[in-house]
Amino acid sequence: MLLPDRNTVERVLRHYRAQEQRVLAGPCDLTVRRRFEDTAYTLCVLMGVRSTAEALRAAERYVAPRASL
Repeated sequence: MLLPDRNTVERVLRHYRAQEQRVLAGPCDLTVRRRFEDTAYTLCVLMGVRSTAEALRAAERYVAPRASL
Protein backbone atom coordinates (compact mmCIF):
# COMPACT_ATOMS: atom_id res chain seq x y z
CA MET A 1 0.00 0.00 0.00
CA LEU A 2 1.26 3.46 -0.84
CA LEU A 3 1.66 5.75 2.14
CA PRO A 4 0.47 9.35 1.97
CA ASP A 5 2.86 12.24 2.36
CA ARG A 6 3.20 13.01 6.08
CA ASN A 7 3.02 16.79 5.49
CA THR A 8 -0.20 16.39 3.52
CA VAL A 9 -1.77 14.31 6.29
CA GLU A 10 -0.74 16.92 8.88
CA ARG A 11 -2.20 19.73 6.75
CA VAL A 12 -5.51 17.93 6.15
CA LEU A 13 -5.73 16.97 9.83
CA ARG A 14 -5.22 20.62 10.88
CA HIS A 15 -7.81 21.68 8.32
CA TYR A 16 -10.24 19.06 9.64
CA ARG A 17 -9.83 20.33 13.22
CA ALA A 18 -10.37 23.93 12.11
CA GLN A 19 -13.47 22.95 10.12
CA GLU A 20 -14.73 20.97 13.12
CA GLN A 21 -14.61 24.13 15.24
CA ARG A 22 -16.46 26.09 12.56
CA VAL A 23 -19.22 23.46 12.42
CA LEU A 24 -19.56 23.53 16.19
CA ALA A 25 -19.82 27.34 16.09
CA GLY A 26 -22.37 27.36 13.27
CA PRO A 27 -24.01 23.95 12.86
CA CYS A 28 -26.78 25.29 10.60
CA ASP A 29 -24.40 26.78 8.03
CA LEU A 30 -24.61 24.33 5.13
CA THR A 31 -21.51 25.69 3.40
CA VAL A 32 -19.40 25.15 6.51
CA ARG A 33 -20.87 21.69 7.02
CA ARG A 34 -20.18 20.73 3.39
CA ARG A 35 -16.54 21.83 3.66
CA PHE A 36 -16.20 19.85 6.88
CA GLU A 37 -17.64 16.73 5.24
CA ASP A 38 -15.36 17.18 2.22
CA THR A 39 -12.33 17.42 4.50
CA ALA A 40 -13.43 14.31 6.40
CA TYR A 41 -13.78 12.45 3.10
CA THR A 42 -10.30 13.56 2.01
CA LEU A 43 -8.87 12.30 5.29
CA CYS A 44 -10.60 8.93 4.80
CA VAL A 45 -9.17 8.61 1.28
CA LEU A 46 -5.66 9.55 2.43
CA MET A 47 -5.72 7.02 5.25
CA GLY A 48 -7.47 4.29 3.24
CA VAL A 49 -10.40 3.79 5.61
CA ARG A 50 -14.16 4.28 5.39
CA SER A 51 -15.11 6.06 8.60
CA THR A 52 -14.04 9.47 9.82
CA ALA A 53 -13.30 8.13 13.31
CA GLU A 54 -10.94 5.51 11.85
CA ALA A 55 -9.30 8.11 9.60
CA LEU A 56 -8.71 10.45 12.53
CA ARG A 57 -7.12 7.71 14.63
CA ALA A 58 -4.97 6.55 11.73
CA ALA A 59 -3.88 10.09 10.86
CA GLU A 60 -3.01 10.93 14.47
CA ARG A 61 -0.88 7.78 14.71
CA TYR A 62 0.72 8.43 11.33
CA VAL A 63 1.88 11.97 12.16
CA ALA A 64 2.78 11.29 15.80
CA PRO A 65 6.45 11.80 16.63
CA ARG A 66 8.32 8.53 16.62
CA ALA A 67 10.35 7.47 19.60
CA SER A 68 14.03 7.25 18.79
CA LEU A 69 15.94 4.14 19.76
